[in-house]
Amino acid sequence: MPAVSPFLSLVRNAFRFRLFMLLKLPSAYFSGVRVKYVDEASCQVSVPFKWFSQNPFRSTYFACLAMAAEMSTGILAMAQTYKRNPAVSMLVTALEATYSKKATGITIFTCDQGPLIQQAVAKAVATGEAQTIRVRSLGRNSAGEEVAEFFINWSFKIKQS
Repeated sequence: MPAVSPFLSLVRNAFRFRLFMLLKLPSAYFSGVRVKYVDEASCQVSVPFKWFSQNPFRSTYFACLAMAAEMSTGILAMAQTYKRNPAVSMLVTALEATYSKKATGITIFTCDQGPLIQQAVAKAVATGEAQTIRVRSLGRNSAGEEVAEFFINWSFKIKQS
C-alpha cells in the first residue's frame, strides 16, 4: 500500500515543499509555481504572471504554464509511488497542450484524476507490466476562464533491482 497520506502531508507543508522545489525544481520555484490544494483525488497548482515567468508578449511563458500543469498531475502520481514496495518509477512520455486565452495573471491548473492514476500504478504493480495513462490538467485564470488545457502521458513500471 502506498504512503499517500505522509506524502501529501509533506506537500502541504509549505516550507518543506518550497525547499524541495528550490533544491530539485529551481525553475518552478523561481517562476512562482505553488501548490494551492491537494488531496488523493485532485491537485491545484498556480503559476503567476511576473517578471520571471513572462514572455515578450506580456503573458505567462508557455513553459511556465507547462510546469504548473505537469506538477498538478505529477504530485498525484508521486503520492501513489512514494515509498511503495515494490518501488515504482514514473516518467512523462508525452505532453499535449492547447492555449485558449492569454495568461496575464495567476493561472491555476487543476487535475482531478487521482483515482485514474492510482488505478494505473496499482495495475503496474499487480501485472509487472508498464502502464501508460493520459491525464488532463485544466488551467483557469482568476475569472474562471479557461487559459490552457494540458494532457500529460505518464508511464509507471516497477523498478528493476
